[in-house]
Amino acid sequence: MTAPATAGGSGPSRAGVSPGRTVSPRVNTDDPVEQAKAAIEYCFEQGWTDGLPVVPATRADIEACLATTDHPADEIIGSQPHLDRSVTVAQAAANAIMAGCKPEYFPVVLAAWRAVTQERSSRGAWQSTSGPAPLIVVNGPVRARLGINYAGGVFGPGFRANATIARAIGLIVRNGYGVRPQELEQATQGLPGRWSVCFGENEEMSPWEPLSAVGGVAAGTDAVSAMLIRTVEYVDNRSTDSAEAVLHDFADTLARMGAYVGGPHSSGGLVLGPEHAQLLGNAGYSRADVQDWLFSRAVRDPADMVAAGKGEHAGDGPFRMLPSAAAIPIIVAGAANAAMSMVFRPFGWAAWAGRSVPVEWKEQ
Repeated sequence: MTAPATAGGSGPSRAGVSPGRTVSPRVNTDDPVEQAKAAIEYCFEQGWTDGLPVVPATRADIEACLATTDHPADEIIGSQPHLDRSVTVAQAAANAIMAGCKPEYFPVVLAAWRAVTQERSSRGAWQSTSGPAPLIVVNGPVRARLGINYAGGVFGPGFRANATIARAIGLIVRNGYGVRPQELEQATQGLPGRWSVCFGENEEMSPWEPLSAVGGVAAGTDAVSAMLIRTVEYVDNRSTDSAEAVLHDFADTLARMGAYVGGPHSSGGLVLGPEHAQLLGNAGYSRADVQDWLFSRAVRDPADMVAAGKGEHAGDGPFRMLPSAAAIPIIVAGAANAAMSMVFRPFGWAAWAGRSVPVEWKEQ
């Protein structure tokens, strides 16, 4: 079993184990099940888990991950200078294995990590009192190839690739940067899905181009988009065939006062269920049309803001709760079995960078 770098770079390991050093729990049995249980318990004792059992990573596992990418093992892919900690490709591979990833998932993990860390809102986010969650969206043929769910239950459990790719990001932050709850992490309450929100976009049922095409990657290319979010809120509207009525429902949810934390605006995006997306598309709305409609109507009366103790930035007229039309990400995912969608709240005041990341496969 190979120890992950629990404090990458030159920082000390929480377990007192140097990064990459091979370690073995003491097991007085030849029973492979008991050996596996002992290895899992050993990982708990070292503080390498997120509260659930991890898959002990071997040197062979890490080499199998590294064989899927052209990135060198010692390449630094992230750092936190104020913590004196950094993360290498090999360390990311160890954490991906521990999260339960198959080696072939690793190029998507690397793309997801790059997509998350290029966001302006990620600076300091791992230690924010909000405890934001990465929302990871996968486009392209890789969805089918790796079994990344993009249909029913996309926010729920049951799909290995979805669950473990997202979990790998969390373990990299935990073991690479040493950011753990009630230690370096400062989340006041946190989120139940902090390290579990990863899904494919349902391109097949979307009336618009893929999100990755919005992010600058050609449609049909394997790509990952990501942003940090504070929460998701469902919008259940199966009572109307009016596109405008559904948009009004979305605008009302986006303008929720409780989501506004002060400053010049709130934040919001949509994961549309296919029924809502197709209703809007069939009514002639483009993605940009939907964004414009919501931006102009997701407003609050200044009196409401004052009543909630949030009137510092309120003027005389309606207060626009969203920063701009373009800053409302719109994704399509889920099953076409009910007219339900999700509003999500991008973390901080920084809009999605609008840059998707191509998945880099090893050149043959």
